[in-house]
Amino acid sequence: MSSELAALLVFCVAVFSTLALALLWELIRDALKRREVARRLRPVLSELEGEAQARSDSLVRQFQGGSSLLGNIVEALPGIGSLDTLLQRARMEWKPESILLFMAGLGLGLGAAVLLLSDSLLLGLMAGMIGAAIPYLYVRRMAGLRLRRFEEELPEAIELLTRAIRAGHPLASGMRMVAQEGPPVVAEEFRQTFDEQRFGLPFNDALLGLVDRVNLIDVRIFAIAVLVQREVGGNLAEILDNLAATIRGRFYLRRQLRVYTAQGRLSGYALAALPVVVGAATFALAPDYFSLLFTTGLGQLMVASALFLQVIGVLWIRQIIDIEI
Repeated sequence: MSSELAALLVFCVAVFSTLALALLWELIRDALKRREVARRLRPVLSELEGEAQARSDSLVRQFQGGSSLLGNIVEALPGIGSLDTLLQRARMEWKPESILLFMAGLGLGLGAAVLLLSDSLLLGLMAGMIGAAIPYLYVRRMAGLRLRRFEEELPEAIELLTRAIRAGHPLASGMRMVAQEGPPVVAEEFRQTFDEQRFGLPFNDALLGLVDRVNLIDVRIFAIAVLVQREVGGNLAEILDNLAATIRGRFYLRRQLRVYTAQGRLSGYALAALPVVVGAATFALAPDYFSLLFTTGLGQLMVASALFLQVIGVLWIRQIIDIEI
């Protein structure tokens, strides 16, 4: 590797280290601002009926106001809205600029490390792209896990809401009961919806906000049923009962499908791990023979092609066994 490239890498590391320190300062300022706003809201919320601390957290995000210079720059980037939505669905306190900075820093660090070890620009670029994708994939996985948990808890919450309606409570009061007594993930979303309409947002808009935050067809059906019933009337309790039964039936079928596709998933895991295990064993037994893959141009091209095809194969197998219900 040339000295010019090494100098460029050192310069990039210094730049991103400076950005990391700047981001740390922004996070400290954000935490201080959040604490001050929470302190000012606490006396007001203490006069309301319970849940003051939970509501203060929601109100702090709404009334913080102001954005950092880095945040203003990031907001101008294309696609940043989808990343912000993904962070909200994962219920992570990170900001989009934090994720982008982590992606850039991790991608640069991993790419530079692989470049220094293999002296291959192609492998360095691939490692950099993989490193940059890790934070985004982590956020996406956390959002997916939370979404699946919400979907599992939704029938219980709908049944609780149905019992409240049959007991004579209005819909808003039933949603409050779900927020107080329902399963944790569903209760958090229903609590935000209830607080939004209680603090002045129209009920229809608050319900549509729930649909935007939780990207599930069941939530859309629930919102449509509630909105139609508010417009034209009808037996909402019976509709919600049928919806809860449908969701539970789909979960039963989904678990059966997981059993039927277990062999395909195990085959995918085995095929994905086989090249790694064989490569590690070959390197342990004959390191000089294996090092040709990283010291020659043809070997580097073969490694890059193998990694690319490996990813395509894993995604293909996952697509085959992923059956939507």
